[in-house]
Amino acid sequence: MNLLQAKGIKRTYGSLQVLKGIDVTVQEKEVVAIVGASGAGKSTLLHILGTLDRPDDGEVFIENTNVFTQRDRDLARFRNEKIGFIFQFHNLLAEFTALENACMPGYIGGGLKEKDIIARGKELLELLGLSDRLNHLPSQLSGGEQQRVAVARALLNKPAIVLADEPSGNLDSHNALDLHQLFFKLRDEYGQTFVIVTHNEELAEMADRRLVMQDGLMLP
Repeated sequence: MNLLQAKGIKRTYGSLQVLKGIDVTVQEKEVVAIVGASGAGKSTLLHILGTLDRPDDGEVFIENTNVFTQRDRDLARFRNEKIGFIFQFHNLLAEFTALENACMPGYIGGGLKEKDIIARGKELLELLGLSDRLNHLPSQLSGGEQQRVAVARALLNKPAIVLADEPSGNLDSHNALDLHQLFFKLRDEYGQTFVIVTHNEELAEMADRRLVMQDGLMLP
């Protein structure tokens, strides 16, 4: 089943056409890596797939919902419920603990009781090997630990799909490999789906599919 399908995605900034008509499909429980040189349009595409930006032309379907037909408020709710994000820089909130950071999407969504949100956050952080770091601030965590908190945050609302933009780009080789292996563990054990933009060829080769972008187009 196609979990995500994008058709004819185009995006222009000023006179620069960044995306020139991209088609992408992603199946359930699939790990897809998108690679290509800097400036190929990978991050722009990921932001559109994640509904953080709207295309100038084209459609994106997630679980058969044509996402950009929704009003902004409805789209924001859909994004919080259905899509998880992991970025190169973890973007944790410095004044909140690891557990509080992981729980943030649940608090924003407002659909769960606080005790259930906290229980889910603890479950994820324990799964990610951070059971003894729940009450630590980001400044008290290593780079790899901070990124694992960001992974827990991305998974908090049980999203249909997780989009990751250079998730290991700020990690050393050991922590990068640990993170890559974690993605596949989450796919195998929990059925999680990932689309990952990366320059890391090792991660790209591990993926179920490796898509190559060049000059705003997806190579055949």
